[in-house]
Amino acid sequence: MTKCSVKTLATLLQSVASGNVTPQQAMEQLSIGPFSEILDGISPDHHRLLRTGMGETVFAQGKDDDRLAEATNSIYRQNGAVLVTRCTPEQGRLLSRCHPAGEFWPQAGLFSLGRPLNLTPPWPLNGEALVVTAGTADMRTALEALGTLRFSGINAGLICDVGVAGLHRLKPHLPALADTRVVIACAGMEGALPSVLAGFISAPLVAVPTSVGYGTGTGGIAALLAMLNSCAAGVTVTNIDNGYGAATFAIKMLKQHQHRIQSDTCD
Repeated sequence: MTKCSVKTLATLLQSVASGNVTPQQAMEQLSIGPFSEILDGISPDHHRLLRTGMGETVFAQGKDDDRLAEATNSIYRQNGAVLVTRCTPEQGRLLSRCHPAGEFWPQAGLFSLGRPLNLTPPWPLNGEALVVTAGTADMRTALEALGTLRFSGINAGLICDVGVAGLHRLKPHLPALADTRVVIACAGMEGALPSVLAGFISAPLVAVPTSVGYGTGTGGIAALLAMLNSCAAGVTVTNIDNGYGAATFAIKMLKQHQHRIQSDTCD
C-alpha cells in the first residue's frame, strides 16, 4: 500500500528542499504506485486529491461487505477522511460498526468518516452554495449534494419544496439565492424548477433531474430532457439522481474561483 498521502508528500518535498533528502531518495519513495490493490477488483486511488483537488469517494452500490470496508479503510488511512455514497441501511450499519466515530445519514445514503456533515435539520437557508428542491420527494438527491458540499468544507444551505406547483413559495428565498455563489436545483416530474430559477439569479446553476414522477416521467428521463432543453442561460445538467456529481462540479468551480482570488491578491 502506498505511503504517499498529501501530508507525507509535502513533508518529502520539504525535506528535498532543505537538503535532508536527495532527489534520488525522493524518487525511490515516490516509485511506489499512487494506488494500491487491496482486494480483487479494488484499487483505491490515493493520488486523486493531488491531481484533481478532491480525494476519492467510495461508491457503495454493488460492493460486497469486504470490498466496501477495505476500500473505506484504505482511503481513510491515507487521507484522514473518506466519504461513502449510495449506502444502503445495511451498508451504513456495517460501516458504523467498523468506524463508530463515523456518521451515517440514511436519508442521503452517505457515510462520512473524519469530517462532519451536519445534515440534521433545520438546515440553513443560505450559504456559499444553495441546494434547492422542487419537492420533498427530491430530498435524498438534495441531501447527497448537501452532504458532499459540507464534506468538502463548503458553507452550504438547503431550500426545500419550492417547485412550480406552488412557485410563490420561492419568493421569500430570492434574497438568499441572489447572494449565493452557485445553486444546485433538484427536481423530478417535469423538471421545470431549474429553468425558473435561472431566470431569477446571476449565479451558475447545476440542474439535477430526479427519478420522482409518474409513468411517462420514465424514471427521470422527462425531467432530464426538459433540463437539457432549458431556454434559460447558465444551466448545466447532471445525470439522474446524481447529487454527488452536482456537488463536485460546484466544489471545483468554487475552489477554482478562490484560487484565482488568492493568485490575484499575491500579484
